[in-house]
Amino acid sequence: MTTESKQDTPQVHRTGVSPLLGGAAAGAAAVVVLTGSGAVLDGSPGAVGALVGGGLTLAVFVLGISVVSAAAKVLPAASLLVALLTYTLQLVVLLVVAAAVERAGLAGDELSRGWFAAGVIAVTLLWLAGQVVGATRQRIPAYADALPSPHPGGER
Repeated sequence: MTTESKQDTPQVHRTGVSPLLGGAAAGAAAVVVLTGSGAVLDGSPGAVGALVGGGLTLAVFVLGISVVSAAAKVLPAASLLVALLTYTLQLVVLLVVAAAVERAGLAGDELSRGWFAAGVIAVTLLWLAGQVVGATRQRIPAYADALPSPHPGGER
């Protein structure tokens, strides 16, 4: 009588902070700090400018990475194309909103242009830094064979 030995395939477990979570946390921190700074240094227009600029940028980035992640799960071969198209759409959305704010006459009286720009730039830089830190702290083996596997017949 023979018994079948089970071939256990090693499970790859990611440890560390997710790049999405790292980027979102860093971007949210930038929005909070800039909104407070804008309120103290420039009053209501500074706070509104930083909040709108940083909040819009953070929302665009979170939605963009969510779309790319969903596309990568469904059709991995198309993920690069989706990422490039999503990046282009993110830039277009930011430009359209900035133009709409300018055209509506909100810039200056109710919204500070400088704090709006500072919000966009700070969230972008901290989002990227948070994603890089999150991605480098994940422990993803390059090869599944690198993980120790038990010998089905005992140790040699």
